[in-house]
Amino acid sequence: MKRAKVFFTDMRATAEENLQAKLDRLIRTAGIGDIDFKRKFVAIKIHFGERGNLAFLRPNYARTVVDLVRELGGKPFLTDANTLYVGHRKEALEHLETAYLNGFSPFSTGCHVIIADGLKGTDEALVPVPGGELVKQAKIGRAIMDADVVVSLNHFKGHELTGIGGAIKNVGMGSGSRAGKMEMHAEGGLRVAADLCVGCGRCLPACAQEAISLRDGKSRIDPARCAGCGRCLPLCPVDAIDPVDSSSNAKLNQKMAEYAAAVLAGRPHFHISLAIDVSPVCDCHAENDVPIVPDVGMFASFDPVALDAACAEAVNRQPEQPGSLLAESPGRDKDYFRRIGPETDWWDALDHAARLGLGRLEYELTAV
Repeated sequence: MKRAKVFFTDMRATAEENLQAKLDRLIRTAGIGDIDFKRKFVAIKIHFGERGNLAFLRPNYARTVVDLVRELGGKPFLTDANTLYVGHRKEALEHLETAYLNGFSPFSTGCHVIIADGLKGTDEALVPVPGGELVKQAKIGRAIMDADVVVSLNHFKGHELTGIGGAIKNVGMGSGSRAGKMEMHAEGGLRVAADLCVGCGRCLPACAQEAISLRDGKSRIDPARCAGCGRCLPLCPVDAIDPVDSSSNAKLNQKMAEYAAAVLAGRPHFHISLAIDVSPVCDCHAENDVPIVPDVGMFASFDPVALDAACAEAVNRQPEQPGSLLAESPGRDKDYFRRIGPETDWWDALDHAARLGLGRLEYELTAV
């Protein structure tokens, strides 16, 4: 089988070519110009970062992509959908304020910001999943489905529930409406091991479903309310929270792949990943930890499956960052993401996406 093409450049810069110019050259070389952008609405799917987080991609990178799409005749807008959890991106007004606070304004990026699923996260389109096994109709933010072209620009990193946060997560989970995110997370809830819980209460304010309570000095999770979003997991200082169903993270990854397949089916798409500030958990957190490895570089491809595989394997070839969660994690597993998140396997999403025909696991990496 023919291998997918993934293009890569490192983070070295010169007086003649800064990082934005290098990103522009990368995505041109990767073939973005082969897409017909003329007079087309172009959804640039990105994560605006939670307030307090500083690992999200700088808006300067978005500006580079926006300028090139405009040059090619497209009508770009930056977009993301609302979140499930407590934070500053669960409804459109706070979401927009957070995007602006983090630098994603029309003045800095050269285009407008549109919250894909509307004011309360209910503006969704029901989209058939080609070959879907777990989801037949994905609930996708309407603005993303109204676009003619999708360009994914993502910060490649670790993730506490999906193992990695890359192109598939950016498009699949990130495009889901609030109900869609609930559907992806809802396969298995979470529970608290009472013998481990120290009753610190850190998990309580993280739950948007109000599923967690403190009784008799121990946290308890109401299974009828829990959405399984995992926002409480990294907050527990003694690892007392885990999934009720050990297969639930695998199913979450598979549903996420099916959502990505629904978003991308039948229209042009292109994917860009920056493996920099490779934090161990998602940019949805109101904080970011020490990167687990040094900055790797920038990647681009038409194939989101191959792109995620290339980024993960490139990260795993890097030296461990001293003082990071990775350096402190027990074991010598050479898959860094499995070491920092042994309860999940990022490969589940990629393998399922490949079976759906979303992309290929085999790739050819070309340095630019």
